[in-house]
Amino acid sequence: MPRTFPADGLRFAFGTLTALPVRVTKWDRDAARVGMLCAPLAGLVVGLCAAALGAALMALGTGPLLAAVASAAVPAALTRGLHLDGLADTADGLGSARPAEQALRIMKQSDVGPFGVITLLFTLLAQVAVLFQLYEASWTRGALAAAVSAAAARLALTLAARKGVPPARPEGLGAAVAGTVPRGAALLAAALVTAVAALAAVPFGAYETVRYAAAVVLAVCAAELLLRHCVRRFGGITGDVFGALAETAATAALVVLALG
Repeated sequence: MPRTFPADGLRFAFGTLTALPVRVTKWDRDAARVGMLCAPLAGLVVGLCAAALGAALMALGTGPLLAAVASAAVPAALTRGLHLDGLADTADGLGSARPAEQALRIMKQSDVGPFGVITLLFTLLAQVAVLFQLYEASWTRGALAAAVSAAAARLALTLAARKGVPPARPEGLGAAVAGTVPRGAALLAAALVTAVAALAAVPFGAYETVRYAAAVVLAVCAAELLLRHCVRRFGGITGDVFGALAETAATAALVVLALG
């Protein structure tokens, strides 16, 4: 069996979780394991791009609202909207109150139903509202929030790919990555992302350091609640559920950063 190198996992992470021009050279369970462990790194790169654009707009004098919109738009653009699409599809599947097989069929349809539209609307409004609040306080707070929320979003995917979480379908991204990440490695990734977020907030003081760490922890807790509900309703995870988990975690992280 061909050996899986770390670079294969990195390509898997960036090639499947972003729209960056990275070619996936290996598509198997070993590459998926490494790739999902690298998911927060892919999220950090997306978040830094969002932060850079928001900060640049603030420097050009456009004001915090446009910076907030831009920072919310960059992750959507760098994922081709797949996570938002997954959020909408998952909302339609859950909102249908149909049995698992019928709900999964609804999620595979190309159109977006009323539950999906409403969920997308309020999720994006919440993200922009928080980013506006933080950019209005200072460009550094807005930029850091954009970066941390994106990393937390992809950390939720690492945790969702842990062993013991089944796929809902025998095909697709959910089946490719479900159960690939050892539990210990997933928890280590969570601890590392939390520590990095806390360290990044050190210049803002002790209170902000704790709040940024709490934002990551509570973000993955919110995603975990959704994950467990989806596993009960659908019998496992799908690519759409992964998208919903990422957007849920990103939004939850931002909401925590808006409090206090």
